[in-house]
Amino acid sequence: MGLFDNILKGDESLFLDEIALDFDYIPKVLKHRENEQQYVATCIKPLLQERSGRNLFITGKPGIGKTAAIKWVLRELKQETNDIYPIFINCWKHDTSFKIVNYICEQLGYTFTHNKKTDELMNNVAAIINKKAAVFVFDEADKLQEPGVIYNLFEEINKKSIILITNDENYISELDPRIKSRLLLDALVFRPYNFEETKSILKERRDFAFAKNVWEEVAFENIVKKSYELKDIRTGLHLMKEAGVLAENTSSKKIKNEHATKIIENLKAYKLKDSTELTEDQKITLSLVKENSGKSIKELHEIYEKRYGQVPYRTFFDRIKQLERIGNISTKDKEGPGKSNIVTYGTVKKLNEF
Repeated sequence: MGLFDNILKGDESLFLDEIALDFDYIPKVLKHRENEQQYVATCIKPLLQERSGRNLFITGKPGIGKTAAIKWVLRELKQETNDIYPIFINCWKHDTSFKIVNYICEQLGYTFTHNKKTDELMNNVAAIINKKAAVFVFDEADKLQEPGVIYNLFEEINKKSIILITNDENYISELDPRIKSRLLLDALVFRPYNFEETKSILKERRDFAFAKNVWEEVAFENIVKKSYELKDIRTGLHLMKEAGVLAENTSSKKIKNEHATKIIENLKAYKLKDSTELTEDQKITLSLVKENSGKSIKELHEIYEKRYGQVPYRTFFDRIKQLERIGNISTKDKEGPGKSNIVTYGTVKKLNEF
């Protein structure tokens, strides 16, 4: 038997469109988030009347549609008007002021960025956007290394709405007081989907992604149950895709319960990356803490600057707090006179084993 004998031929694929199983895929109608989308729209609507909009803090567990809902609203906004720039920033990828402003320039179509500093680019961004208005969305906002860029945008842009999205409900309490006091953020909490909503969403994606009648109902039901148990649509989409691939690799014309069961069991071997991938700056800081566990943030900052060059204390402090939220380190107040935070190196938090 050859290596590729047990694989369906190209015209026998169980899939119609795998893209529909990507979590970033935005369907024409986003089910069960109508209320949340309407609330976001009310925050943006003043921009359509040439006034500044309201600013919004969005939180909720991972995998329950926060990003998809906001992208859907931005898509609708883009179809409605050309007078508002929809700016979306993933703070995992763009975590410093320079990266963010440079990426905003890219979204605006401004290409004259070579050899320009952050302040210069910010001036260029303001000059372009202030002819119209903008919605700024910072997804995974707690991954920002330099949250001060939010303050700068607030000050420089005349008509805007700023939306912060994060899984960390405590993030807002750790923001610089100047940013909080200026933004006056409304709060919107995304609740997890109930069982019927979970099933409805996964069924819709299934019908887009797969050929008709290739799923055994019991196989699909088990994936729905696991997704609902974990309160994570992302996991359900992943399970469906992997079950389909497994079925194809065994030349099965159906996605059976044995395929779904196998993939669910394999979840124990997977790591969801969104809480474990570190930026280069975070890796350096974590290594520094590991070498100097038990020192204060101030002491660590001094060591960092001697070794790697100057960085604002607030930026370094925010980076420490990010590592603490992820679970790599812990901090506690030092006992006795004087206020300082002692940083202790700890092992990375283990993710749920399903």
